[in-house]
Amino acid sequence: MIFTPLPAAVKAALWSFDTEQMDLERHSERIITNVLNMGTHDALLWLFRTYSREQIAKVVAHPRPGEWNKRSLNYWALVFDLEPQQTSRF
Repeated sequence: MIFTPLPAAVKAALWSFDTEQMDLERHSERIITNVLNMGTHDALLWLFRTYSREQIAKVVAHPRPGEWNKRSLNYWALVFDLEPQQTSRF
């Protein structure tokens, strides 16, 4: 497990989680999803330094049901030039 302190801007996007216990690898999908949805410019800069474009694009391509803001998902799908494979929550 890699417990690396997260910057304040990233913690703000993960406000409902215990960020002190988050592992960059194990929780990568959660971190990427929340930062792309709610992150500030500083949080996004950190995200793109921490994870590869391929890792980030994979999260956008396979969004967790019910966890994405529709506009955010559409924006990031355009940025990565892909069509998200959305599934139903139920």
